[in-house]
Amino acid sequence: MREALAAPDGDVRVLFADQEAAARHADLVTAAHAAGAAVHIVAATALAPLTGTVTPQGLVAVCGARAAALAPVLAAGPRLLALLADVRDPGNAGTVIRTADAAGADAVVLTAGSVDPTNGKCVRASAGSLFHLPVVVDVPVEEAVAALRAAGLVVLAADGTATTDLPAAAADGLLDCPTAWLFGNEAWGLPAAVRELADHAVAVPIYGRAESLNLATAAAVCLYASAQAHAGARGEPPPR
Repeated sequence: MREALAAPDGDVRVLFADQEAAARHADLVTAAHAAGAAVHIVAATALAPLTGTVTPQGLVAVCGARAAALAPVLAAGPRLLALLADVRDPGNAGTVIRTADAAGADAVVLTAGSVDPTNGKCVRASAGSLFHLPVVVDVPVEEAVAALRAAGLVVLAADGTATTDLPAAAADGLLDCPTAWLFGNEAWGLPAAVRELADHAVAVPIYGRAESLNLATAAAVCLYASAQAHAGARGEPPPR
């Protein structure tokens, strides 16, 4: 809610709040009024069905749809993107959006067949990051990869079976380039045909006995590895 109100295009249209939450978050209610949103103070029992959570916080905002297009994202000269192919789980997608934001990525692209990022669980998992960076949706994966490569980004497919692992990719300078990381479905990963669209496949090494990492964790490792490589290539000190 706070992030939606702070975003230049957050477009908060309606705010529902119960009495307790309205008193606890008076600054948000004031900000919603100032933004021109309609504010309704309602009973907690009336608000609960709108939240979709077990322990609602007492505030529900209705925002306008935020749709980013791929062309202007690429025209801005991005250095780091996350490309999600057939990612269906809203919690995973929202967490990747949050992670991409934290790693300084320029955008997240959800291909056709992926979850809608405005899904309530996805919005909550993004923890406000949905309002911090462009999220492009419904682009066919082939079209997205072709556009990314044409814009000068190296497309790296995160694939546990790849012969090149992340430390080797970093040592070879592969992560220094403007990069789009391609992540696959939670259950079946990247089909061979999609994996072959990428310039390189890179595996996150497993040092213990776990069979694999889940999507959001693997995305965090890969995106941060690229962010650190980019900072190092620019000679920047690590963030504090």
